Amino acid sequence: MGNMIKTTLLLASLTGLLVIVGQMIGGTTGMILAFVFAIVMNFGSYWYSDKIVLKMYKAQEVSSAEAPELYGIVQKLAMRANLPMPKVYIVNTSMPNAFATGRDPQHAAVAATSGILDLLTAEELEGVLAHELGHVKNRDTLISAVAATIAGVITMLATWARWAAIFGGIGGRDDSNNIVGFIAMAVIAPLTATIIQLAISRSREFAADVEGARISQKPWALASALEKLEYGSAQYRPRRGDVQASEHTAHMFIVNPLKGTSIMKLFRTHPATEERIKRLRTM
Repeated sequence: MGNMIKTTLLLASLTGLLVIVGQMIGGTTGMILAFVFAIVMNFGSYWYSDKIVLKMYKAQEVSSAEAPELYGIVQKLAMRANLPMPKVYIVNTSMPNAFATGRDPQHAAVAATSGILDLLTAEELEGVLAHELGHVKNRDTLISAVAATIAGVITMLATWARWAAIFGGIGGRDDSNNIVGFIAMAVIAPLTATIIQLAISRSREFAADVEGARISQKPWALASALEKLEYGSAQYRPRRGDVQASEHTAHMFIVNPLKGTSIMKLFRTHPATEERIKRLRTM
């Protein structure tokens, strides 16, 4: 419940920031237009984000005959979690990772990389897939898509405001204070939106760990898997033909697939793996 309240407050903060940016750019009209634009973008992400992500990673849907162990684990966990059977995909990359997508449990998909299938034991893989089904059950895939969309709209509006201020399109060329204010907003707003979006992502990872542990009834297996995945991700070197992770979708994976991009704790897409492992082991 605490994580859900935190997520709701963070989403409200993102929406409030969107209103402020829209109002600064065009008053009441700008605020309304920003809202309308965000709604349109959210509608698009609601219907198509899963298809876009799966296509981006060249994910191949598999059946029980093609990947019996993977499919069987997902099927068993979905029944235990009282969820509809999601579609199961494999991403051809030696990077060990997994993610879930889909707008709701009825249209969910779970994807595992070939690297994670080679790295983990069956019990550890069960822990990871239970975590991903935890995301599905908590509707995190939709929450993260909405957060990413609103943050994207804020960044785009702020960029327009910056260029408009530089070229005198807002407030006139002579109003230097106004121009400085808009340029400051154009820098601070996207940064703030990104921080809020990443905070939502971190909060949902903790919630999915808890839900995944409940579904699998093996929190130690997920803890062991996270330990291996953290090490495997740090040691990962791309091979020929590997599909590469994008920073725009890094928050979807069970561990951060990108190395060297999260220098400050503030900008992590995921909570510290050590903290996640510690919490799971206390369960």
